[in-house]
Amino acid sequence: MFPEHVKSIKTLLDTFPTDQSCLEYLEWTRWEGNVTSPFVEHGKTYKCKNGRYMCKETRKYFTARTGSIYEKTKIPLRDWFVAIWLLTSHKKGISSVLLSGEIGVTLKTAWYMSSKIRRSFGMVDEGIETKVSGILELDEAVYGGLNGNRHKDKKFKDAQGGHTPDKTWVLGIFQRNGKLRAYAIPGRKPEFVQPIIRELVEPGSVLITDAWTGYNGLDEEYYHFVVKDGNKIARNFNPEIHTNNIEGAWGTMKRGYNGIYNWWSKKHLQFYLNEFVYRFNHRLPKQSHRFFLFLKNTFQRITYKDIRATAWTY
Repeated sequence: MFPEHVKSIKTLLDTFPTDQSCLEYLEWTRWEGNVTSPFVEHGKTYKCKNGRYMCKETRKYFTARTGSIYEKTKIPLRDWFVAIWLLTSHKKGISSVLLSGEIGVTLKTAWYMSSKIRRSFGMVDEGIETKVSGILELDEAVYGGLNGNRHKDKKFKDAQGGHTPDKTWVLGIFQRNGKLRAYAIPGRKPEFVQPIIRELVEPGSVLITDAWTGYNGLDEEYYHFVVKDGNKIARNFNPEIHTNNIEGAWGTMKRGYNGIYNWWSKKHLQFYLNEFVYRFNHRLPKQSHRFFLFLKNTFQRITYKDIRATAWTY
């Protein structure tokens, strides 16, 4: 159950005035009154003081923090709640510099918190159906600095059309009346794009794409419609044939990239994509819904080593 009255940081802090109140809410969110041991499946537990529990089998103490992104951090839970509120509410994201000022921590701490939170966004939609069907809009986007803006000593002389080796490509799949999915891919080539489509999209679905030749060959399995830039023939034939929805999602993501973050590394790109995808997919409910829904998906431990590790790409 989400407290509907929480509509701002002020009401959030009024609802959770102490760290103990935050801990109690996390406890309810995680176990809903039936506390189980995080060390032994279905293990019996004993309630102790100060919100702690003991596992009967292992004799280890634990709290709702154990096995979560908050485990073994000295950061108050109220600061975590504020940080999560900001990252789930700012449409274009929030930088670590701004976050550090908002909650009064160092830049390094703010980066650490936002990195943990960002790695939890992809957990929210886990469990949904693997395959999608219906009418789907597909498009590619690229992230990386313009070759013309580089110092002359760092420019790529063999760059074609501004597509330099350090740019990262992203494939987006938007299901009408459904959700957006975005995947960092090694390059803009059919062998990177078409296997994802065939794995995630049910045969017989309607695919609407641009005129990139990388989509050629999908006609045998899907109803494939192409929208060419500046060509209104397809749209005049059927006004439903367009990629406006996914292009709008890219627009928000690009403005966040250029205006807030300025640069994303290939290593961490997928996690930034997950952040924007989460806010896009949950843009219609109230902000409190996005916040409390996210809290339910913070119960996986993420270490500093995990943050520094190379990110997974499709």
